[in-house]
Amino acid sequence: MALSITNLKKGVLFQMDGVPYRVVDYNQKVMGRGGSIVNVRIKSVLDGKVLDKTFKGNETVEPAEVTNEPAQYLYSDGDTFHFMNPDTFEQFETPAELVGDNAGYMKEGDTISLQFFEGRPISVELPKNVPLLVTYAEDVVKGDTTSSVQKNATLETGVTIKVPAFIKQGDLISVDTATGSYRERVKE
Repeated sequence: MALSITNLKKGVLFQMDGVPYRVVDYNQKVMGRGGSIVNVRIKSVLDGKVLDKTFKGNETVEPAEVTNEPAQYLYSDGDTFHFMNPDTFEQFETPAELVGDNAGYMKEGDTISLQFFEGRPISVELPKNVPLLVTYAEDVVKGDTTSSVQKNATLETGVTIKVPAFIKQGDLISVDTATGSYRERVKE
């Protein structure tokens, strides 16, 4: 079932020449007499290349046949991340570039969602928020009232984020995986 070009909203997946693309930006111009032009910026899900593409009138594109499967994060050896399907015990390897910044929000044993295109993993989808342990937190200078006092904290995955002054080493905090920002302290 083909997609109309007006369905190419931000985040939509489709395929062109056998390659899956995700729409990054969408802009539609309506011309006189009912015609329209759709300008999209698209990103290849396979290699990350970004293209600008213009579609006219009643052109259509094929939707990308993408599936999501739960996967348990096993470990990383630097260049490769290893996952396992918890139901079938089938293991998958993905290059580090595919995981990208998401690596800072995944612990060994965490369950995430792997997106597949034609049987091969193409992206890692994290939960909206993840609980992570603070392994190091800076001290706050007493009397510093210049801001709503934020300080750096290093989490168990090695990533460093800004947290409120009251967070200390050993606290379990919730982190927004989309923005990488502190949400709240988690009660244990």
